[in-house]
Amino acid sequence: MARAVLTPREDREVFVLPLEVRPEHIDANGHVNNVVYVGWLQDAGTAHWNARFSEDDRARWSWVATRHEIDYLRGIEPGATGVVARTLVGEPHGPRFNRYVRIEDAQGRVCAQGVTEWVLVDAATLRPQRIPPAMLTVFETTSADS
Repeated sequence: MARAVLTPREDREVFVLPLEVRPEHIDANGHVNNVVYVGWLQDAGTAHWNARFSEDDRARWSWVATRHEIDYLRGIEPGATGVVARTLVGEPHGPRFNRYVRIEDAQGRVCAQGVTEWVLVDAATLRPQRIPPAMLTVFETTSADS
């Protein structure tokens, strides 16, 4: 991924998840450990899915992350507040789509950005399933911060 800051698409909802910086997130270098960001990418995608889809949908389908890529741009220090993840989905390709995430500090500065490739699976069989058009429509609905 290029170091250019990810720009949200106008035809996609940008879902916002507040993040908590905990003492156990801080590493020996005095900032949030890189591994924590991977968890935040997953948390953002999961929260978006849970917020937009019914319990029945979530029982029928599940998501499997197959790839994460992250650019670390600015450290997040101990005690930081107002940190958020902003996430949106890309174009579907069969059962797959990329989810883009920006981690921002309270001043709106991008501290990290990443992309995760997710695969939609049938929850009962765990077999990949083509992303239904109606599902993508939910992610295309532009809304205010969630």
